[in-house]
Amino acid sequence: MEIKVVENAASIEADILVVNQFEGEKTSNDLANKYAVDEDNFKGKFGETYLLPTYGEAPYRKVLVIGFGKKDEFCSNKLREATAKAIKKCSQMEAKKVAFVYDGVDFDYSEQLVMGAFIADYKFDKYKSEKKDKHIQEVYVKANPEIVKKAEKISAAMSFARNLANEPAQFATPSELANIAQDFGLDTTIYDKEECEKMGMGAFLAVGQGSINEPKFIHMKYTCDNPKKRIAIIGKGICFDSGGLDIKPASSMITMKDDMSGAACVLGVMSIIKEFNPQVEVHGIIAACENMPSGKAYKPGDIVTAKNGKTIEIDNTDAEGRLTLADALCYACELGVDEVIDLATLTGACMVALGTHASGIMGNDEGLINTLIETAKRNGENFWELPLWDEYFDGLKSDIADMKNSGSRWGGASAAGVFLKKFVKDVKWAHIDIAGTAFLDKPQKEFISGATGAGVRTILNYILEQ
Repeated sequence: MEIKVVENAASIEADILVVNQFEGEKTSNDLANKYAVDEDNFKGKFGETYLLPTYGEAPYRKVLVIGFGKKDEFCSNKLREATAKAIKKCSQMEAKKVAFVYDGVDFDYSEQLVMGAFIADYKFDKYKSEKKDKHIQEVYVKANPEIVKKAEKISAAMSFARNLANEPAQFATPSELANIAQDFGLDTTIYDKEECEKMGMGAFLAVGQGSINEPKFIHMKYTCDNPKKRIAIIGKGICFDSGGLDIKPASSMITMKDDMSGAACVLGVMSIIKEFNPQVEVHGIIAACENMPSGKAYKPGDIVTAKNGKTIEIDNTDAEGRLTLADALCYACELGVDEVIDLATLTGACMVALGTHASGIMGNDEGLINTLIETAKRNGENFWELPLWDEYFDGLKSDIADMKNSGSRWGGASAAGVFLKKFVKDVKWAHIDIAGTAFLDKPQKEFISGATGAGVRTILNYILEQ
């Protein structure tokens, strides 16, 4: 899809012209007002559409009216969602050229219109033997050209992350993630098993020891002269999670290729970071491995030692993500960064609490947490702060080690957060649990089912706003 900025989108010889209607108001298009509003009493309720042909009375062949709902309830997030709805409708009509004319909107909608268009136009059909080409080729709109370019780049990073998380585990192995990371033109170091052993990453290596695909620890670095801030972003990189010896039921395992969605987010961000040239040093870190059962797999009751020397009793091999993150957090904290942000499909408990509409966030600095929440809100993602009280560690106490990797079923998301906190030292830190938002079983708002690229737009905008 190509976004073309024009002065008058209504003059384009498009297949479909998209116009908006607020409830109780008319559109900017005479044909739409005559047939949709006056004759058929189209109300313009949010998300509703009305399609009519122009019969040669206009440069465009058809007009699509998209309802914006009540004007006093309208916002940039609703604009993005409505745009996505319009794009999907145009795609169903096999349109190739679509023009947008939005009237009466009192804010710059350039970024969210572009984001909505690209999110809606996304398809993962790599493995389809017969591909149905219903992609829209050109979108015409009057918008801010610089903001459009920014939104196109962020959309590309989201699609990159969505593709990776949608890939089957047979493709997205730890080695493949490492290969991908080396293609970005960044200062990238890949540590193999032996090197991780020398660094003392016993928690990370324990998780990966049951798989024939060896673990890879990935460190990408973007830097600039005199950076204003140094940030490390960590993505959980469990390329497939069977649960290990505490194996998952089949119904819970089918989507576990997406357990590297945090890693996909980090790779998506790092894939585009050089094109933005932010005045911030950014470290992208992924402890990539598979959690598989075998004769070599780590076992319940084992004791593993993390990079910082803390010992962990394995209570459940399916609480593996926090073990890999423990060593990644230790590594990040040794880089001299100002902030560490990790993203992980970490707990089913977070999904039980927040569903698929919000990610949980917690950490040791309220300023960082609140800024990330606000950045997410402006860019179409919802982060909800969960408590990180010391009392949640009570269920993780061990008689024979410094801690267990899991405990009570109650407050599981916060307990996992408290576990991670034990591996954070002398740095501002935020943990984002994307278990419910990274992968959808069915379409939701502007997204189709499958991977969503959770966290990409928030993290990129957070970096760019420093």
